[in-house]
Amino acid sequence: MRFEKFVTLLLVLVTACKKDHPVSAIAKGFEDSPVAKPLTPGIADEASGVADSKANPGYLWVQQDSGNPSDIALFSHDGGFLKKINIDQATNRDWEDMALANGPVFGTNYIYLADIGDNNLVSTDYFIYRFAEPAASASVVSDVDKIIFQYPDGSHNAEAILVDNNTKDIYIITKQDEPSRIYKLAYPQSTSTINTASLAGSLSFTGVTSATASPDGREVFVKTYSAIWKWEKSSGQTMEQALAGTPVTLNYQFEPQGEAICFKNDNTGFFTLSEKPSVIAAVNLNFYKRK
Repeated sequence: MRFEKFVTLLLVLVTACKKDHPVSAIAKGFEDSPVAKPLTPGIADEASGVADSKANPGYLWVQQDSGNPSDIALFSHDGGFLKKINIDQATNRDWEDMALANGPVFGTNYIYLADIGDNNLVSTDYFIYRFAEPAASASVVSDVDKIIFQYPDGSHNAEAILVDNNTKDIYIITKQDEPSRIYKLAYPQSTSTINTASLAGSLSFTGVTSATASPDGREVFVKTYSAIWKWEKSSGQTMEQALAGTPVTLNYQFEPQGEAICFKNDNTGFFTLSEKPSVIAAVNLNFYKRK
């Protein structure tokens, strides 16, 4: 773990109780303790996003954050490493989350890589790379859409995205704003001009590190270092309408630096994954089963 990340994490944890713990009911429906499998160390030690693969059942995609190669890695549900695939013409300035969702071509599953981190608030443009999910046999992905966007009100540091499978709108949730803000890139997003995100709402807490929507679109999870928040989403709601409701929290076992969350494709539970601090040998890929 880089020193500045360690300091940031300490600050987040010290203030967690007052910042990301408004009073909330505890959600039922998932096991309190996860099935934990050690992730092969040395491959994705700075994991920042995860998505359960549809093209390669039984495997998860994992991305890393700033300064790492422009690769995504495949790990089994048991934590074993399979391979890395390069994303051509993409730069990992600060990849902070990923989603596997619908996109421009009907029936095709797309990976969305969100280059949205900006700890020092110095960037004006941010990027989302979108491409058809590759098979494990691939070594490189060359056909990549680059969605460039700006915020309407200056720089923001964000670590979470959601993609609405019905509308294909992209939502970015900021981390450092108090409270965290929700911005929207409405579909179709331009890949030839700079998009301007619109403010779509805010949460009742801060410190968001990842987000995910269930395969059936009826549940939305937003994660901080110390909590997981759950919203119900009806078939007629937009994502921002759902997130305007009152969330409940899930029972969640603290991880060293819990950066990533995603649902399992069969909707039988969800995975969480932490960035690996240098002081421990490995982190666990955690799976919380649905009851």
